[in-house]
Amino acid sequence: MKNLKRAALLAAGASIVASTPRAVHAAPRAEPADALAQIAAINAAVNALREKNEEALAGRITQAEANALIEPINAEIDRLSAALSAAQLGGGAGDSLNAAERQHSTAFATWFRRGEVDADLGQLSVQAALTTQSDPDGGYLVPVDWEQGIDRVLGAMTAMRQICRVIQVGGGGYRKLVNVGGATSGWTGEEDARSSTATPTLRELSLPFGELYAEPAVTQTMLDDARFDVEAWLASEIAIEFSEEEGQAFITGNGKNKPRGILSYDKVANASYSWGKIGFVVTGAAAAFASTNPADALINLLFALRQGYRNGAAFLTSDSVMAEIRKWKDGQGNYLWSPPSAAEQVGTILGKPVHTDDYMDGLGAGKFPVAVADWQKAYTIADRFGTRVLRDPFTNKPFVKFYTTKRVGGGITNYEAIKFLKCST
Repeated sequence: MKNLKRAALLAAGASIVASTPRAVHAAPRAEPADALAQIAAINAAVNALREKNEEALAGRITQAEANALIEPINAEIDRLSAALSAAQLGGGAGDSLNAAERQHSTAFATWFRRGEVDADLGQLSVQAALTTQSDPDGGYLVPVDWEQGIDRVLGAMTAMRQICRVIQVGGGGYRKLVNVGGATSGWTGEEDARSSTATPTLRELSLPFGELYAEPAVTQTMLDDARFDVEAWLASEIAIEFSEEEGQAFITGNGKNKPRGILSYDKVANASYSWGKIGFVVTGAAAAFASTNPADALINLLFALRQGYRNGAAFLTSDSVMAEIRKWKDGQGNYLWSPPSAAEQVGTILGKPVHTDDYMDGLGAGKFPVAVADWQKAYTIADRFGTRVLRDPFTNKPFVKFYTTKRVGGGITNYEAIKFLKCST
C-alpha cells in the first residue's frame, strides 16, 4: 500500500510541475472537473468497502473474507485520495519573475543542459536575490521558479508539508522565544495593598537542521533534447529522494543532523502534561482499539486539546490504522469516516480532516497510532533558502549526475497544540 500511494503521489506531483508554466508556480488549486471526477471515484470505492463490511456484520460472509475484499478497496481509496491531494497543489498562471530572475533561469538552464557557463551565473544569482555563494566547483543555486517547483512536488508527497507551517529561513537555523508561564494578576480593593505577581517565563525553541541530498542522473542525449523538460524532471527525481527522507524525519527523526520527528518527543499521560512533553490518552486496549465503542478514544483524543486548538485540528495516522477506522459506526449506524466531498477535499473524522502518513505508528503495545493537532501551531518545517546543484558529467559516463542539496529543519513549536493516542488500557 505504501508503494502504491507513493507512486500515485509521484505521478500526480510530476504532473503538477509539467503542467505549470515554467516561469511561475503559483497558489495551489485543483481543476474542478478533475476534482469532481476523483471525488466520484473515491465515493464509489467507499460504497464498495462499506457494502463488504455490511455483509460481514450481517453474517453473510466471514470477517476474514470481508477483510480480504476490503484491503484492495482501502488501497484504491488511499491511491485516489493521494492523487486528489496532489492535484490540489497544482495550477498557477502568469509570470511573477522579474527580469534578473528570468535571465538567471535561462543561464542556469544552459549550464544544466550543456555544462556551458554562457553568463556569469554567480553575478546573476546576486541580481536575482540568491545571496548564497555560487561557484563552479561547489555548484549553483537553482532559479527561483525551479526551487518553487521542487517545493511544490515535495508538498504533494509528504503529509506533514501539507498540514504544518512551512517557512523559509536565510540563516543556518531557526530560533524563537515562547511564553510558557505568563504574567499573573489578582483582584484587590481600591485601597488594599498589592502583592507582587509572577513575571512571564520565556523558553527558547530551536529547530534541528540537517542537509538533504539527492543525485539523480540522466544521459546527455536526453538533456540535448529540446522537448525534454529538465525542470519537471529535476523536481520529480529530487522529490522521490527528498520526500522519503524528510517525510520519515518529520515523524521519527531524532534531531541529529535532521529534523526532529513528532514521535521522538517525550510523551506523558495528558493529566500530567507539562511544557516540553506531549500529552496522550489511551485506546482502551493493550495493543489495539477497544473492542466496544472504539471511537470513544478518538473523541477523548480530540477533546484533550484545548478549545483554541481544536478549531484548527486535524488527525494524522497510518494507512493501516485508517483501514480500521473506516469500518467504525456511531450509535445510529452511521460511518464515522466521511470521504472527501466537493466542499472538503480530504476525508474527515468527527468533522475534522484526517491525513495519513506512511511513517506513523501502526497498532501495537505501547505504540502511538494517531495524533491530533493544530498542525500550523504545533510543528514548523524550516527550509534553508537555496537548493544547490553540482553538475557531474565525468564519474558515470554516459550519464550526467546532478548532486543536489538543501538544508531542512523541523520540530515542535507548540507542545500544547498536539496530543497522541496510545495503545494502552
